[in-house]
Amino acid sequence: MAVSDDLGAHEDYRADNPGTLSRIFGWGVLAVMAVFLINNVLTFWFDWPGVAPFFGWQSTSEIGLLSGIQLALYVAAIALTIFYVQRTSGRMLRTDGQMVSDFNRFLVRAAFWAVLLVGLADAVISFLRVEGMLADVFGPEIESGLNKSNYRGIYVHVPMILLGIFIGAVTRSLGFIWLALLVVAAELLIVFSRFIFSYEQAFMGDLVRFWYAALFLFSSAYTLLEDGHVRVDVVYASLNRRGRAVVNSVGAILLGMSLCWTILILGMWSKAAIINSPILVFETTQTGFGMYVKYLMAGFLAIFAITMMFQFVAAFFDARADRRGEPGGREITNEIIH
Repeated sequence: MAVSDDLGAHEDYRADNPGTLSRIFGWGVLAVMAVFLINNVLTFWFDWPGVAPFFGWQSTSEIGLLSGIQLALYVAAIALTIFYVQRTSGRMLRTDGQMVSDFNRFLVRAAFWAVLLVGLADAVISFLRVEGMLADVFGPEIESGLNKSNYRGIYVHVPMILLGIFIGAVTRSLGFIWLALLVVAAELLIVFSRFIFSYEQAFMGDLVRFWYAALFLFSSAYTLLEDGHVRVDVVYASLNRRGRAVVNSVGAILLGMSLCWTILILGMWSKAAIINSPILVFETTQTGFGMYVKYLMAGFLAIFAITMMFQFVAAFFDARADRRGEPGGREITNEIIH
């Protein structure tokens, strides 16, 4: 794969078709997803009624001001999308795709740093707890709090996540190679401590699983961004650039965005859903002295769906740009399509 043109060299390019509908669709998907996530927090963390009363879905709430505000957020998201697209009507679809990809790079970087810091902090706390040294280091009162998942989540994990977001904003390296190395190092620690020192604790295995799950789910969007997934399609290889653009744009919608929406809707539809339920109660494993990060691993599914949604929208923009003949596209040779 190679970039055939530099976007900066085509800033004055103007296509005959402005691609308005494609831009409204792509940005609209992201805007509606953002409102869905905001409403999920308002509904299940702050007990707002949600939009269910408006559509007769199962709900104990009645139509009121708060539910009206939540429904209005969706309307506002669509209206703002149309306004934004109309105001930037001269912009290339290729540029939109690059903007979405750049923001997604930040999300993935922030997620990487967050799981790295949370994993290290929680592993240290779990080690001190196992060895009975928490009270000596932090005092009896904080020790009591750190033994509770909600306390550790709010006062340890949240600050580490915020720090990870900050580091992700000021750095430019994604660092997945380092996370893979850390997974190997954590596994080697288990091997050495078990067979040399006859020492093994539950938190050590939890750390490996925590980092490995993050490596697999968060790097998926980055692999898609770099077009690193292996294609198994003989027909695709024989198509011209515009034919491939049609396949990519349809695939991004039917196979990509639909999968992401399925994960988000099924995982966050109610308090008992597979993503919401563990996060709301700061769920932990039943091993006793393991790490308190099980609820975050449920959240990994949401991060996976969100980052993949961003990248599928970027891929859709890029495919539509190819279909319209915009410069700056990627040339994929037949040799790398297996």
